[in-house]
Amino acid sequence: MTLNAIIALYVALNMLLAVILMYRVGQVRLGKKINLGDGGDELMLSRIRAHGNFTENAPLALLGLVALAYLGAHPIALHIFGAAFFIGRILHAMGMASVFGQGRLVGTLLTLLTFVGQAIYIFVLIFTSTGG
Repeated sequence: MTLNAIIALYVALNMLLAVILMYRVGQVRLGKKINLGDGGDELMLSRIRAHGNFTENAPLALLGLVALAYLGAHPIALHIFGAAFFIGRILHAMGMASVFGQGRLVGTLLTLLTFVGQAIYIFVLIFTSTGG
């Protein structure tokens, strides 16, 4: 699998996760007839924040994959970072939905580890002869 194909894989997976999170917001919005905002409803707020948190973090994680590929990162590293972020976001959403009690914490930690790991690896590639 090429570096570009690896990036595309994780972009596609995260796009599908975004659709699922949007759908979950829409379910509550339609079911409770909440047109705008959260309507003071805790479930609505929780679903909005699960989707919002995803959309706040996904661009950086995916941009990190692009930067790493551009710098010639090892394909396994792209899979590790891509999978860790994707799994972390699923666990975070499950935690927000009270499906997995520790999901929010574990998901947040995986996201943070992904960001820190990507940043360190980017610096390594920039400042060594192996990077672009």
